[in-house]
Amino acid sequence: GINAAYMGIVVAVDSRASMGQYVASSNVQKILEINDVLLGTMAGGAADCQYWERVLGRECRLWELRNKEKITVAAASKILGNITYAYRSHGLSMGTMIAGVDKHGFGLFYVDSEGMRLKSHLFSVGSGSIYAYGILDAGYKWDLTVEEACELGRRAIYHATHRDAGSGGRVTVAHIHSKGWTKVSVDDVHDLHYNVYNKK
Repeated sequence: GINAAYMGIVVAVDSRASMGQYVASSNVQKILEINDVLLGTMAGGAADCQYWERVLGRECRLWELRNKEKITVAAASKILGNITYAYRSHGLSMGTMIAGVDKHGFGLFYVDSEGMRLKSHLFSVGSGSIYAYGILDAGYKWDLTVEEACELGRRAIYHATHRDAGSGGRVTVAHIHSKGWTKVSVDDVHDLHYNVYNKK
């Protein structure tokens, strides 16, 4: 997740699910829609992330009905953090980003299965995150344009899939802007490797 100044937040993910050494799927949707202005991402246990982020979507809707306004990104991430903290000794495996826009502006939070919740302008989560951080830390600037941020996210995920056996499939990039979120691109990592980043 990349918070690009006032232009919004860019979220980039791969699509591989693994079971040990076995590639279980190359078509997992790791960007999860919480509502029309909030997105979650998936790392760790696919079932845990899908289930609890669906629960979060329900809780956000109930909050909206009670308070007659959209929930803030901070409050949504706090709800998920409270849930994971309560279940921290029950064997959940989750590393997720909660990203969105609200009345205060753009928000990007990291929440994991230990109940940890962090706010920052840049996160990378999952088995390939160390490789992605190498690209992100080298290329991140506060005043990135949306196009630059999308390309940085895409390149970071590509390099993670190249070095990490647990990452692969397709790179999906989404942009969170003032009116909600938009899916920007979906690229097969093989196409990126042979046609974009390693073109001879």
